[in-house]
Amino acid sequence: MPPAPPHIVWLRRDLRLADNPALAAAAASGAPVVPVFVLEAEDEIGGAARWWRGRSLAALDSALRDLGSRLILRQGAALDQIMGLAAQSGARHLHFNRRFDPQGLRRDAAIVTEARRLGIEVHEHAGNRLHEPWALKTQKGDPFRVFTPFWRRLAEQYRAPRLSARPHRLAAPAIWPESLTLESIAENAAWTAGITAQWQPGEQGAAKRLSSLDGKLPSYAEARDLPALEGTSRLSPHLAWGEISVHAIWRGLAGDAPAANGFLRELGWRDFNTHLLYHFPDLATESWNARFRDFPWENGSGPLHRWQKGLTGYPIVDAGMRQLWQTGWMHNRVRMIVASFLIKDLLIDWRQGADWFWDTLVDADLAQNAANWQWVAGSGADAAPYFRIFNPTSQGERFDPDGLYVRRFVPEIGGLPARYIHTPAEAPTNILQAAGITLGTTYPRPIVDHAAARRRALDLYRGLGKETTVPGNTL
Repeated sequence: MPPAPPHIVWLRRDLRLADNPALAAAAASGAPVVPVFVLEAEDEIGGAARWWRGRSLAALDSALRDLGSRLILRQGAALDQIMGLAAQSGARHLHFNRRFDPQGLRRDAAIVTEARRLGIEVHEHAGNRLHEPWALKTQKGDPFRVFTPFWRRLAEQYRAPRLSARPHRLAAPAIWPESLTLESIAENAAWTAGITAQWQPGEQGAAKRLSSLDGKLPSYAEARDLPALEGTSRLSPHLAWGEISVHAIWRGLAGDAPAANGFLRELGWRDFNTHLLYHFPDLATESWNARFRDFPWENGSGPLHRWQKGLTGYPIVDAGMRQLWQTGWMHNRVRMIVASFLIKDLLIDWRQGADWFWDTLVDADLAQNAANWQWVAGSGADAAPYFRIFNPTSQGERFDPDGLYVRRFVPEIGGLPARYIHTPAEAPTNILQAAGITLGTTYPRPIVDHAAARRRALDLYRGLGKETTVPGNTL
């Protein structure tokens, strides 16, 4: 009796063995399994994400080999590579977990059509989100546009699905198809040294990050705003690459409610952003609010470059941008501060900031990146009020009062006392000299006056026809 034809498991951003619906279904068939990852010609990801992807794929390949299997790596157009692999291996079944970005959905639809034309049975499985984006609607049957009612509905209706069994063994095909080597796609640039020291990509690294939350949940809501602390989970890159199931996180933490509610709400925000991108596929390229389509952005290359390099003269902004460059990640509170500064102090298009984050974040995710930048800009769904303009100085003083975060990433001003760590330009000459600081030489003066920049931004925002009542305080 001839052996059963193989099942292809097409892996994308689901690089794990545990609770992986596509892999579990293929393994349950008892047939040989061919796990494949395609470096799709249509995808462009940043350097930090390429570094993470290479390490994550290596970790997954090692785990698969422990099961008697291996990862097949291909490069090119996904349609050509998947159909070619099916022809070479004789596979009659194709499994994958859904993705929800617009281009990915179009490519998947084309592959499903072609596979079925060739007589290959396609098995689509749930993606790594708490809900499928089409599953939740308002009472009128429309997509949600505001987070709070979305989260309320999601929390009410969500039930963790049955755990997808982790395979203990995978049947191998008689002949393994050809594959690229993992070494050929490794990102080993000199700038990745700092990232390497910070992260452990892969399923084991994700499990360690989740376990690090033990005992932290009661203080999570407060600690997550303090960048000098390890107060956040840092699970975002592991979730971005699907090295851990979002349902596994929910199952593991939901029993600690209400302590876990703040963290679970962050998972809901991730789902909300995916929901928005699915229903509004131009979210990553166009301002969601049409009134922002003709906003008079300045887009000067000089200020943008200084923001990217952490040379704005505002210590909390500079610390965040340098943390990003050195580690491939930035603290969540500081992400909001640096985004507000770029958009509202410098009047640079939010897409310029989103592009930089896309290239430098290990957790770069299209839906999260686009929706979060538009939230700060005030142009997105459920966006921050236009008059919410972060004061970088007061934000630094409030959330990094002793300057521990700033001192770590902006060491040239580390000798300043806490009173001046967020305002070096206001420090007396003798204090600057004692700290070895020459403004404009060893550390830049502020590239913009925040108070004047705020007034300028508010005038332009008012011109969009939005609310005209502006609170007197600034955040």
